Amino acid sequence: MSSRTALTIVAILIGLPAVVAGIEAARYFAANRSSDTMVSSGETREYTLHVPPGYDANRPTPLVITIHGASIWPAAQQEISQWDRVADREGFIVAYPSGRTGQGPRHFDVEDVTFIADLIDEVQRTHNIDRTRIYANGLSNGGGLSFLLSCTMPDRIAAVGLVAAAHLFQWSLCKDLRPVPMIAFHGTADDAALYEGGRSWVVSIPFPSIPTVTARWARRNQCAPIPAWPSFQARRRALHRRRTAPGPAWPADRPVGIRKAVVRYSRRNP
Repeated sequence: MSSRTALTIVAILIGLPAVVAGIEAARYFAANRSSDTMVSSGETREYTLHVPPGYDANRPTPLVITIHGASIWPAAQQEISQWDRVADREGFIVAYPSGRTGQGPRHFDVEDVTFIADLIDEVQRTHNIDRTRIYANGLSNGGGLSFLLSCTMPDRIAAVGLVAAAHLFQWSLCKDLRPVPMIAFHGTADDAALYEGGRSWVVSIPFPSIPTVTARWARRNQCAPIPAWPSFQARRRALHRRRTAPGPAWPADRPVGIRKAVVRYSRRNP
């Protein structure tokens, strides 16, 4: 082997990791980028839309908006929640909005209520959506936004589902307290959005306790003072389930059960 050939091989081997890393980075970006964009409040926003194979444009179809937690993104929420599988089976459309990055991790704030309203309008322009069956659910920061949607647009959101919700949006923002059905899951060992409330490593603002939030929502919905699980008898209910598990996380040990519960709950709250 000539010295020139040897040097060429060495150069290729040295450069190969960088090439592979670049390819993998490109693949990662392609797999995790949002599939759609729209303009809301003069800003380009991203989202991913999943339409089931059996979608019939002549039939009004339910819409589920599932909102990711802080620091993650729509593709991650898609993978974590596995809503696409349920949508294909049950026949509804799923929208995965993307939070802003700003100067820090991707997240949602109060202004994103307008973004979600505009997103609903956008999907309604392109698909035949059943306006009486639009639902919101979310993880952590996304769960907090789902709560806010319930009291800022109760005329559009039929019911909400919360998983490890980070309740950092104040109740004072709720100008419309019409009853909106809610189902919530929260781990008692959650070290981010603390189950019993208080400050955590996430933010310096103290979290309210989950039992207090749920009881307040039950009063808002004119329910019994102690929310029950798994009773699906009364309408306008507020259901809450505790889980002895760390978090925040979409329960990986029973994701199918979580989705079934939310779908079953939503069916009873059209």
